[in-house]
Amino acid sequence: MYEVQDTIVAVSSACGDKRAIIRISGRGTLTAIKSIFSKKIEPGTNRIYQGQLGIGSNLQLDASVYFFAAGHSYTGEDLAEIHFISNETLSEALILKLLDQGVRLAGGGEFTARAYLNGKMDLAQAEAVNKVISCSNRLQLEAAEKLLSGKLTDTTDGVRDELLECLSLLEAGMDFSEEDIEFISRQEAIGKLELAKGVLEGLLSGSISFEAVIDMPSVGIAGAPNAGKSSLLNALLGKERSIVSSTQKTTRDVLTGMLELDHNRCVLFDCAGLLSETSGQIDELAQEAAIEAINSAEVILFCIDSSKNDFSEDLEIVNLIQPGKIIAVATKADLINDKTINLPNELLNREYISVSSENGFGLDELKQLINKKLIEAGAAMGESDVAALEAGIALTARHKQAVSKAIGNITEAIKALCQGSDEAAAMVIRGAYEGLGEIEQEHVDEKVLDKIFGQFCIGK
Repeated sequence: MYEVQDTIVAVSSACGDKRAIIRISGRGTLTAIKSIFSKKIEPGTNRIYQGQLGIGSNLQLDASVYFFAAGHSYTGEDLAEIHFISNETLSEALILKLLDQGVRLAGGGEFTARAYLNGKMDLAQAEAVNKVISCSNRLQLEAAEKLLSGKLTDTTDGVRDELLECLSLLEAGMDFSEEDIEFISRQEAIGKLELAKGVLEGLLSGSISFEAVIDMPSVGIAGAPNAGKSSLLNALLGKERSIVSSTQKTTRDVLTGMLELDHNRCVLFDCAGLLSETSGQIDELAQEAAIEAINSAEVILFCIDSSKNDFSEDLEIVNLIQPGKIIAVATKADLINDKTINLPNELLNREYISVSSENGFGLDELKQLINKKLIEAGAAMGESDVAALEAGIALTARHKQAVSKAIGNITEAIKALCQGSDEAAAMVIRGAYEGLGEIEQEHVDEKVLDKIFGQFCIGK
């Protein structure tokens, strides 16, 4: 685990940002800032200072230092953020100068780990910070924000209070068993445990797995050369991601982009035209990679040029693709004057959607169809999942394991009470109480903490 006595530093801004943010936390923060900043920082204050940043002997830069005193900062320690116009070289030079002052580089997630260790947030909230940073769509952000708000901890805290009360009353009764004093009857204890169990079961049933909103499914675009695949990729993404040309075999590699749908994002990719003539080993390898990539996708958009008359090549290509994943897309609808497109039944023997990448005809309907197909494949969130998230909370696998284990312990305690064994009941109630405590901050193994915070990026 991290050495919390050290003063740590890291770049906290995104890579490539023109405005750099260098974050420092720990007992030596004031000393470190004094060595590089022109203005004096007052201890115990929470304010913004404007001044000059000395990086080299002849290099002074305008900078702002946001200083937060211990107890009032994100980490619970003295913390400073240096904001200045910079590039990667200047940021590295400043970090090196701070390292010369005895500050060390922060590990992944170490700032948030200190916030947790100093009691600024519970463990579930700390995990939510990483989810907020890494989220890629609206639903992931909503799930992370609910976890960050402490709703999970509030619920489990209430259950733990009930378990602790029940446990203390049972143990008090056992301590005075010879004096025939009953602090709580077995039936009353069972009633309390049943209520606690019901709350935890409701927490599980009213939530979805965080993993369900984190995974990003893939959608491949396949078809004969010059079938309009690259144009469709660009039209769906709303930007020129792929080169469009009437010349066959323009696309030689797998091109990707992020497609925003109603409930999630997916990776949209366009491969080289399948079964096009190859002129060497490189072309053959590209064909193999394209076929493998297409068949690994959750959904496949099979493009057919609706303006042509010969579909023999399409018939040959479709046999390489898993049929259950296909959405048939009749492209270049703008070239068909009466919008009547006749594809041979033997090609796909299925319905198709007609689109035009040139004028946008059918693209919205195609996006809806992609979303529907992903839901059917179990690769995207359906309406029921969205409703569950909006009404409840998303739990990580660790949270679900802790809650499920507590439910099992409570069930065993109820069984023990029904059999007249107060001592056995007290033992498993204690197990449920301590297990739920692992969601927050009590009795957490150091290896668990390393695993959680090791997933963070540096500077967070």
